[in-house]
Amino acid sequence: MANNIVVLLGGPGSEREVSLNSGKACADALRRKGWQVSEIDPGPDLAQKLIEIGPDVVFNALHGEWGEDGKVQGLLEVLELAYTHSRVLPSALAMDKQKTKAVLAGHGIVCPTGILANRFEAAKKHLIKPPYVAKPNAQGSSVGVLIVPEGANRPPAELASDDWPYCDEILIEEYIPGRELTVTVMGDRALCVTEIVANRDFYNYEAKYLDGGSAHICPAKLDPDFAKEVMKQALIAHQVLDCTGITRSDFRWDEKNHLLRLLEINTQPGMTATSLVPEQAAALNIGFDDLVEWIARNANVPTHGQKTGPQTGGTPL
Repeated sequence: MANNIVVLLGGPGSEREVSLNSGKACADALRRKGWQVSEIDPGPDLAQKLIEIGPDVVFNALHGEWGEDGKVQGLLEVLELAYTHSRVLPSALAMDKQKTKAVLAGHGIVCPTGILANRFEAAKKHLIKPPYVAKPNAQGSSVGVLIVPEGANRPPAELASDDWPYCDEILIEEYIPGRELTVTVMGDRALCVTEIVANRDFYNYEAKYLDGGSAHICPAKLDPDFAKEVMKQALIAHQVLDCTGITRSDFRWDEKNHLLRLLEINTQPGMTATSLVPEQAAALNIGFDDLVEWIARNANVPTHGQKTGPQTGGTPL
């Protein structure tokens, strides 16, 4: 039985602190389950450290750029190591919001309309009529998201700032009013729908991760048939992008106009004390430790590797 596991946590990205919290929680859960756990905060010597340890599985608890966008997944494939969450292509695709929307549109999943632009051009004038959302095209955890309200005279000044820490490619998309919904997909099933009520201007980074930043209604108080439709769309998105393990799809529901829009799919959702995935699992009587072990045991086997490792699609909880 595979029981030697490395948990990757931290990393160089903008979501480092969230990743440290997620990784620590998952490492502790695996230890309680009897796994031999090593924790690595990856740097340039990551490959060498992994070769020295020789784990049966790598639990990827990294978030955002480099850890979630296919780069570290590619390294793990080269090293012929089994690893959790999605493979290289779905990881890279899901991280690119605009390309994800283009793929999902062909399968009946409606996303907000939008355009890609250089941030300096987006700072000069409104490229679409307010209200709209301006955000980095390849970041997670609502990092760098700016809401431009109706009637705004000019775009956000931050877009032209020398201190802007993200890439220059910005996604400008229509603002969808209404309710924030999210669905976890675990293997081949959607768990349930949670409604998120932000105690900030919107569901930004602080609302996601600070105590009291948001309230979660789990399961959401929705018409049962509509809840099934939201869950169905999350499962379709997971399958169309060829994701594995755990994903979480975020939606906006304009109840007044009966518009459901998928905002993005997260291939490595947070696993902190305030995270949505463990909360939804708990609603289905799946404990946190069992959830984490399920992720580990459903790791991807390297495409061309000789190690067997755990098999994707293991016994559901």
